[in-house]
Amino acid sequence: MNELKVTSVRAGPRVSHGFRRSVPTLVILFAVLALTILGVIAVFSATHVRFSDPYAMVRKQVVWLSIAIGVGTITALLNLERLRFLAWPGTVATTGLLTLVLLPEIGVEINGSQRWLRFQSFNVQPSELAKLALVFFLAHYFGANQRSSGTFFKGSLVPITVIGVFAALVLLEPDFGNAFLLGLTGVVMMFLAGCRLRYLIPVGTLAVSLFCLAVMLDPVRLRRITSFLDLEGNKTDGAYQLWQGMLAFGAGGISGVGLGNGRQQNAFLPEAHTDFILPIIGEELGFIFSGVVVGAFLLIFVACLWSMRRAPNLYQFLLVAGALLIITFQALINFGVVTGCLPTKGMSLPFISYGGSNLVCMFVFIGIIVNCFNSWRRSPLRNPLNL
Repeated sequence: MNELKVTSVRAGPRVSHGFRRSVPTLVILFAVLALTILGVIAVFSATHVRFSDPYAMVRKQVVWLSIAIGVGTITALLNLERLRFLAWPGTVATTGLLTLVLLPEIGVEINGSQRWLRFQSFNVQPSELAKLALVFFLAHYFGANQRSSGTFFKGSLVPITVIGVFAALVLLEPDFGNAFLLGLTGVVMMFLAGCRLRYLIPVGTLAVSLFCLAVMLDPVRLRRITSFLDLEGNKTDGAYQLWQGMLAFGAGGISGVGLGNGRQQNAFLPEAHTDFILPIIGEELGFIFSGVVVGAFLLIFVACLWSMRRAPNLYQFLLVAGALLIITFQALINFGVVTGCLPTKGMSLPFISYGGSNLVCMFVFIGIIVNCFNSWRRSPLRNPLNL
């Protein structure tokens, strides 16, 4: 009887402790589910009056969403430790795809940018694959060279070269936003891996200087900067898109004008179903649902940050950190653009904007996060990184 009592007392806290460790995963999945459902509704609302077939865009989005959920689920079930051998081949293959997309005979040009490869009736964006490849490579590289992370050659030169090649090829498309996102994520991951600031600061300063020079030499991007600095004066020209987006937020107020009743869906707001999907939500569902979107991303960030201290090794810690950085930075850039805090830049809002490549990429990152959290919950190792 005594033994039975002891066993039952021990079993209770163990179940409770395991459940507590599952909470971050459940929070993340709930937030992603809410964002995805809201995204499908917003895409339909933003496109149903623009095309002869009102369901054309939302059908494509649902197809991509099905693929994204499938790929994300597979990612969550894989053994990520056994896939580390693909880090270098994946980096080389991604570099090849980023080069292919620049070739006139192969790359597909849309709105002045050559960023896509066509497969049947779908366009695939290699720069989205570059996000995955970069995070995976840096996590594997620093996990294998942890003791050399503070040195110049292994700790800084090699990873900076890979980051620079990816960012430069994406910049040539041209895609300034994703090039900046890759560079920023890569540098932060290097810092988290233990790279010395005396190497990172000069390289970061040089990279930002070259990026600013590239913006100054590009008439389209320079025009966006000047329009951003005088928004009201350029509201019928270079700042038209941003001005209409801000009008949408203003018209929506606290509770919105109602689904399908927004003015901006009637082709007033360019790219309403992609980069500027949040103003559609703000106009039709109001400030409350705009706040829900921001809150969902905040939940994902806090849940990941809370769990990352349990990472058993640097490789898995950087995998989760890189996935979180891509999702967070991309959302912040989109928020900044549509609210007039940053110059206009085509950057999808994760899980919500129309677009297949980015949707699949985001779900793979969520799959990586869930995969790592589940393995940490089962692992007997506890915080050997002292994080």
